[in-house]
Amino acid sequence: MRRRRLAFLLLLGALAWVLAACGGSGGGNGQGQENAGGGTGATGASSDTGGSGGSGGGTSQDEITLSLMHLWPEGSNYAQNMLVKSIVEQFRQENPNIKISIEVLENEQYKDKLKVLSASNSLPDIGFTWAAGFMEPYVKGNLFAPLNDLLDGDLSGQFVAGTTEGYTFDGSTYALPVELNIVPIYYNKEIFAKYGLNVPETYEDLKQIIRTLNDNGVNPITLGGKDAWTASFWYMYFADRLGGDNLLDDAVANQDFTAPALREAAAYAQELVDMNAFVKGFVGLSNEEAKAEFMNENAAMYMMGAWEVPNYTTNPDVPQEFKDKIGFFKFPVIESGKGNVNNWVGGPGVGLFVSENSPHKEEAKKFVSFFVKKWGEMSVSEAGVIPATKVDTNAVDLPQMYIDLLNELNNANKVTLYLDVQMKPVAAEEHYNVIQALFSKVITPDEFVSRQDAALKEGK
Repeated sequence: MRRRRLAFLLLLGALAWVLAACGGSGGGNGQGQENAGGGTGATGASSDTGGSGGSGGGTSQDEITLSLMHLWPEGSNYAQNMLVKSIVEQFRQENPNIKISIEVLENEQYKDKLKVLSASNSLPDIGFTWAAGFMEPYVKGNLFAPLNDLLDGDLSGQFVAGTTEGYTFDGSTYALPVELNIVPIYYNKEIFAKYGLNVPETYEDLKQIIRTLNDNGVNPITLGGKDAWTASFWYMYFADRLGGDNLLDDAVANQDFTAPALREAAAYAQELVDMNAFVKGFVGLSNEEAKAEFMNENAAMYMMGAWEVPNYTTNPDVPQEFKDKIGFFKFPVIESGKGNVNNWVGGPGVGLFVSENSPHKEEAKKFVSFFVKKWGEMSVSEAGVIPATKVDTNAVDLPQMYIDLLNELNNANKVTLYLDVQMKPVAAEEHYNVIQALFSKVITPDEFVSRQDAALKEGK
C-alpha cells in the first residue's frame, strides 16, 4: 500500500543548503518550486502561482502566500502533478489575493524533508502526511492544526465512512485524506481460461489454482519481497481471514501481537512459499520488478493496491490487448476462519495537513477544503486515483474496473489500514524485517510473532 520510513535548516540562510542536499529525486525531477501553470522550476528556486496579475486590483499588502509541499513529481506522477496544478489555479482564480508557492519532492525525499522541517517548527503552511503511526509524532509535537471545523462544516458527510479515523487522535482530526486504496488480487483472465480456472471463493480454491498453474509451468503469483510492504499485504489478509475484523487493529492498539491467529497467519504465509506460489527469486525482487512479471504475462496473479488500476484501464502506454485481459478478485475466505470476504486491506493514502504554526491558518484551511472537494470531483477521471470522498458512480464516465472497485468500497465490511502505517516507526521497521525473514523462511511463525510483539511493546 508502501511505504517505509525529526536536524533541520535553521533559517532562510540555510534553506539553499537543504534544497541542494535533498535534490535529485527519482525520475529526474529533483525537488523544486513550481507554479500552477508551468513546469518544475530550477532546483531550489522560489516561485509562486499566479503572476503579477490576478491580484484583483489589490495591493501587495493585500496578498498573502501559502506554501504547499507535495510528493507527486511531474516525471513519475504526471497525472497527480497536473491535477494539483489545476486545482491550485482554480483556487487562485477564486481567491486572487492568495498565492500558492509549490514545492515538489519524490516520496522518500518528501518524508525526509518533512522530518527536517518539523525540527524547528518550519513546516509548510499546507502539506501531505500519512496516517496513524507516521503522523503521531507530528500531532504530539503540536505541529499539525486540528481540522474538525472543516469536517463539521463544508466537508460534512463528504468522506467515505472510516477514512478519516487514521488521522484522528483523541477526538481531533489533524489531516484529511485525498486518496483511498484497497488491495485486490489482479489476475490474467486469458491464463485462467486456458487452464479452466475460475476466480477462487475459498483459500482451498486458491491453492488448487496455484497447483494447476505450477503443474503447467506457469508462475502463479508475482511478488516483490525485497519491498517488504508487498509481502505484508499477504500476511494481513491471512490474519484477517483467520482472526476476523479487528484482529490486526487490536494487536497494534493494545501493543500485543500474541493472538493465536497472528501466528497461524504466519504459518499460512509460509505454506504459500512452500507451494512455490511466488515467482522464483521473489525475495530479491523489488515491487517494480515483480510488477513487470505480471505486465509481461509471466505470472498469472499480482496482489497490489488500486493505484495500479490505470495500468489496466486508462494508461495509453499499455496495450489495450493486455488491459482487456486483466480482472481482479477479493482475497478468498478461509473456511475455518472468522473473516469476511468483504474485508479489505488498504485505507487512505496521504492526507492534507495545515501547519499549527502557519501565519495564515484560516486561509490554509480554506485551501484544504477547496482542494479536497475539487480532488474528489476530478481525481478518478483525470488522474486515475480513487478519492477518499464519496463518488457517485452513476454520474461519472469511468472504465468498468473503476466502477467495480468503487462499488466494492461501497459494500466493504471493513478496511484494515496497512500494518506499517498503523505502527509507530520502530515497530514498522521491525515489521519489514520480520516479514522479509518470514517469507524467506529464515524465522519460524513463533519467532515472527515474538519479535513483532517485542517491537510493539517498546512503544516506539
